[in-house]
Amino acid sequence: MRTVKFSRSRTYYYNYNLNKSKLDFAINLGVRKSMKTGFFWDEHCFWHSGGDFSFTLPIGGFVQPSVSESYPENPETKRRLKNLLDVTGLLKELDVKSAAPVTFEDLLRVHPKQFLLEFKDLSDKNGGSFGHLTPFLKGGYEIASLSSGLAKEAVFSVLKNENKNSYALSRPPGHHCLPDFPNGFCLLANIAIAVEAARAEKLTQRVAIVDWDVHHGNGTEAIFFDQPDVLTISVHQERCYPLDTGFAGDIGKGLGINYNMNIPLPPGGGHALYLEVMERLILPKLKSFKPDMIIIACGYDAAAIDPLSRMLATSETFGQLTKMVMNAADDLCDGRLVMVHEGGYSEVYVPFCGHRVMQELSGSSITAEDPFKTVFEMRQPSERVQKFHTELITELHDLFF
Repeated sequence: MRTVKFSRSRTYYYNYNLNKSKLDFAINLGVRKSMKTGFFWDEHCFWHSGGDFSFTLPIGGFVQPSVSESYPENPETKRRLKNLLDVTGLLKELDVKSAAPVTFEDLLRVHPKQFLLEFKDLSDKNGGSFGHLTPFLKGGYEIASLSSGLAKEAVFSVLKNENKNSYALSRPPGHHCLPDFPNGFCLLANIAIAVEAARAEKLTQRVAIVDWDVHHGNGTEAIFFDQPDVLTISVHQERCYPLDTGFAGDIGKGLGINYNMNIPLPPGGGHALYLEVMERLILPKLKSFKPDMIIIACGYDAAAIDPLSRMLATSETFGQLTKMVMNAADDLCDGRLVMVHEGGYSEVYVPFCGHRVMQELSGSSITAEDPFKTVFEMRQPSERVQKFHTELITELHDLFF
């Protein structure tokens, strides 16, 4: 290790075994904060479709056709988030970009060749589904590769100091996708692909991935389960999806033991529970790991009116979680923070949650008033239930630490 001083106020420590050119990226945190937040999106990602469904059921038999496409993972939650940012003017304060699709070489670092060839073959024909809850139409392979490309470029833009932090509006999502099995709306493992591309370029060595999507990040977990240089943390509603993963006792294997943390929460948990989980479990784990960068698998499906969960988070919950993890990134890795969009299925509420996150991430003063604020605050768990939640967190703390 060598100590390098760039200012009177901050000292930087870099591992020369990574890549000497990494020194070029060691800049004062104050300079980083003067940069814009990167916002990566592409209209093509909104054109991904699973075909005709009613909720998650294919049309036919006793399942009546819907008036419009009703698959839960549909483009409108993402499109309406981007539109709200545009209408309020916050989008103008961001560094808005698209990205190139990831390369086949990028994909091979995570997914087996045969899996990719089968996916591409179905995509070149009329689409299909070869996993679980992952239908796609013709061209789905290219759109999924673009979604991963948005995540990759969001990561690279922060590591190369082009943006102070970044957000990838990726679609389709990625955190359920296993190396050889697409799963739960996820066709490619977006975050894992981005991480492995950055490590291949020697831009980073130790990465922490915090997944606050309401469903367990089983794909990300599986990919890094035996690796000690990628910390994976998932906070999720217990037994929501998948039904057979996400248990607190699954802490990794081999060299990866204690580098996977699952935080299963009971249905009905709200704002106070999520903030206590961040404060007592996630932040201490990040501090002990000392990452080079932090990536958030940012799902909004823990929100109070999401159709695929039974939690009570609000837009302010996501704003406060973002603030807390930004402070951790400042303390631990010079502000290197990337958010990659995952789930969230309420067309009306995801935009307000996402806007609150982008306001915090960018440091903007532009707000979008949450129309559900009062009623969702009234629905928060009582003190008696919150006491139970605190006891549960204490049990998990004793298990992990």
